[in-house]
Amino acid sequence: MRILLVGAGGVGDAFAKTAARRDFFDEVVVADYDPARAERTVAAVRRRHPGDERFRAARVDASDAAAVTALAREHGSTHVMNAVDPRFVMPVFTGALEAGADYLDMAMSLSRPHPEEPCSRTGVKLGDEQFAMARRWEDAGRLALVGMGVEPGLSDVFARYAADHLFSEIDELGVRDGANLVVRDESGREVFAPSFSIWTTIEECLNPPVVHERDRGWFTTPPFSEPEVFDFPGGIGPVECVNVEHEEVLLMPRWVDARRVTFKYGLGAEFIGVLKTLHALGLDSTEPVRVGGVEVAPRDVVAACLPDPATLGPRMTGSTCAGLWVTGRGKDGSPREVYLHHVVDNAWSMAEHEAQCVVWQTAVNPVVALELLASGTWSGTGVLGPEAFDAVPFLDLLSTAHASPWGCEERTPRG
Repeated sequence: MRILLVGAGGVGDAFAKTAARRDFFDEVVVADYDPARAERTVAAVRRRHPGDERFRAARVDASDAAAVTALAREHGSTHVMNAVDPRFVMPVFTGALEAGADYLDMAMSLSRPHPEEPCSRTGVKLGDEQFAMARRWEDAGRLALVGMGVEPGLSDVFARYAADHLFSEIDELGVRDGANLVVRDESGREVFAPSFSIWTTIEECLNPPVVHERDRGWFTTPPFSEPEVFDFPGGIGPVECVNVEHEEVLLMPRWVDARRVTFKYGLGAEFIGVLKTLHALGLDSTEPVRVGGVEVAPRDVVAACLPDPATLGPRMTGSTCAGLWVTGRGKDGSPREVYLHHVVDNAWSMAEHEAQCVVWQTAVNPVVALELLASGTWSGTGVLGPEAFDAVPFLDLLSTAHASPWGCEERTPRG
């Protein structure tokens, strides 16, 4: 297996460091628009794994599908791993197909709200542009494994596991994400510093959230709708969660039967307030505005003013939890409620992988998936989500090879 990793730094950096511990691949070409950043990622891997010559750096413009194709062909890449933000999904996705390579990503093509009724009807949904090309991938005999991070990704693996092994009938697949992470400055004062890309966070939190119901299909609600307090494991405790637009709601119903599918994120009152202010001021816009003699998108300015999430690890404490709350009837027909979850403590991920916990938790899952593809345990063609594959080998490899166990917490059925 020869991997072209598009996107250095952040999740790409954590992906490379984590993959370096495994022997299922022959080469990883770390490619970025900034070649210095790609070189830094390769150097970081070699510091931790002296003598490992499987990694090399290159330059690529992720907005140019032809450039992705050319680089993949130059290096004989069998798989293109997309670690850039969702703006660049389609060029990388198309470039991989034209190169005759398989493809993985951790976020899917962007949505566009319904022009007249954005808070009740869907427009272009997350991933629609990719699924529209499914036949081309099938005809080429190639696989595009989409949404293979943590959320989406591991949460979707949990959905497959619940359907196959825990439930005879599912009422709700509810992704619930929460954390108790705190970032402090040099003086010890708590500061506002999102643990993941603010560009992506603005996109998914301010777009109308999508919900799926078996009898209604996909529909939208206003941002931050249906607040609920969810009790997270791992010492995190109760966190208020709200509806957020996310890929799981667009993926799970394609392969897993459930009456309802939702995604709720534990943002917290302060974060919601910041997002609402950005929206009120137009600072969430991706349309460039002229400032002096320069045109710049307001959202890019916001991102530039905040610290790079990948650099927050040394100043961060606490844990993050990704998981899936499932309700319905167990295999014996009795009411059942479980929370399948994966908790990562920041102190552990920093000591073990030199990566803050949210970044590492995202990066480890495509590493696991690629190893399963390399061994032939997972295989397929077309555009597929994680739900299309057997969950057990994935969960076993995550726990054993990466010393990061998942959990299944039984809860008292509501009502």
